[in-house]
Amino acid sequence: MANTDMATTDTEEPTLTVDELAARAGVTVRTVRFYGTRGLLPPPVIGPRRVGHYGPEHLSRLALIEELQHHGMTLSAIERYLRQLPPDLSADDLAIHRALVASWAPDAPEEASREQLARRAGRPLSEEDIDRLAALNVLERTDDPDVFRIDPGVLHLGMRLLDVPIALETILAAHTVVLEHSRSAARELSRLFREEVWGPDQEGGSGPSGPERVRAKKSLSAHMQPLVVQALVIAFQRSMKRELRGWYGQDAAEGEDAAHRA
Repeated sequence: MANTDMATTDTEEPTLTVDELAARAGVTVRTVRFYGTRGLLPPPVIGPRRVGHYGPEHLSRLALIEELQHHGMTLSAIERYLRQLPPDLSADDLAIHRALVASWAPDAPEEASREQLARRAGRPLSEEDIDRLAALNVLERTDDPDVFRIDPGVLHLGMRLLDVPIALETILAAHTVVLEHSRSAARELSRLFREEVWGPDQEGGSGPSGPERVRAKKSLSAHMQPLVVQALVIAFQRSMKRELRGWYGQDAAEGEDAAHRA
């Protein structure tokens, strides 16, 4: 049974036609309409001349559906999965959710033409855009100047960052901070897992050994990985919200001081 309660709730004004949405998502118009009839996509906002307009939330939801399909889920399973999500998730919330799903997928680079990338971006890509995506490790150049090796797991994020009004140097600095701290957290958590959760290997112990012990470790690791990633994402989200509230509070205080001085 399709979910019919979903509605566009993103604060950004819907601006994409169905053709533009399909091109940006890398699917066909027929697929977009089919997903709509199945309840996988919320209905568009109907504008003048009865033309439907779609927004960022539709694009993020299509990216999530694509990721779930990569994991082998059927449409019926995806319907059940999406029904469990809050109906008012924003485009950013959906992007974070997709990132969690994508974290379990193995690295599988693909090739894409410049024309295909332009359709995903919604506009022609300049050499500066290509350099920006390459610097973010979204793509690599090949011997053919119009063919690129892409990372599907981060392509959606890279396309969203293309039009963010922040200097490339700032984005790269932020990328470096995220990598350094995530690697540090992974090392520390791995150490804790080895030393505290599982315990040191001991010869002659009464526990499992050999292949059985290896299988047990892999099984425990598989169960812990999603829990650890979710914990990290939740902790980071809450930390960022506190930081943003601090910025807003400081801006408001400075505005009040300026008003008093005036």
